[in-house]
Amino acid sequence: MVRVGIVGASGRMGRTLIEACVQHPEITLTAAVEHPQHELLGKDVGQLAGLAPLQVKLTSDLKQITDEIDCLIDFTRPDLTLENAKICAAAGVGLVAGTTGLTPAQSGALAQQAKNIPIMWAPNMSVGVNLLKKLVAQTAAVLGEDFDVEIIEAHHRYKVDAPSGTALALGQAAAEALGRDLSEDAVYGREGQTGERDPNTIGFATIRGGDVVGDHTVLFAGLGERIELTHKASSRMTFAKGAVRAAVWIADRKPGFYGIDDVLGLNT
Repeated sequence: MVRVGIVGASGRMGRTLIEACVQHPEITLTAAVEHPQHELLGKDVGQLAGLAPLQVKLTSDLKQITDEIDCLIDFTRPDLTLENAKICAAAGVGLVAGTTGLTPAQSGALAQQAKNIPIMWAPNMSVGVNLLKKLVAQTAAVLGEDFDVEIIEAHHRYKVDAPSGTALALGQAAAEALGRDLSEDAVYGREGQTGERDPNTIGFATIRGGDVVGDHTVLFAGLGERIELTHKASSRMTFAKGAVRAAVWIADRKPGFYGIDDVLGLNT
């Protein structure tokens, strides 16, 4: 059994991760962490998730529980994820991170910690989304320069970064297939007299509202025809199941910086 700890365990994603861990036959949830001022510290995390008691109390100090876990699952914020990665690296604990909004520098800093432990980082843990990324690359390669690429994403009102990490990953997949540099060709918003569309650009449109879990569409628009590749998530359990699958996968891996494609076998 893989002993798993969860950071941010009382949040929406954290509670779903608790449930996913309980459902997985190869995982034992042994620790859960929240910030030091959290009002639910000391509560049984099973009850937080609406489950039977798990005899695991919500605590505030990751350093104090690293000897109780084999892998930490982290869906928090970039700064916290990097700090937690340092703690895991010092303790020899594997890390599965689903945190979005990391800058290239932060992603590089996370990869540095993977010299000491296995780290799997992905902006989206969904099997369907990662299959979509492959399909986007294949479609872009076949259609080439004759089709404009636009990416539309929608998330709940509480999401703090935009565009989503998943949208950026989809854009990167299309850009690489077309031989482009996304950092130079991305357009993140249009307003006013923008002029004609530059055919080399990849556009992003962001929607925020309500309780949308996550919708992503990649539009390939040509003259006379369009292709739309869409994934819609209706439950956070989609991402939670991918994360616990990754936790089992990295349990016996050597130190290294892995992606969800490695877990799903999509790199072969």
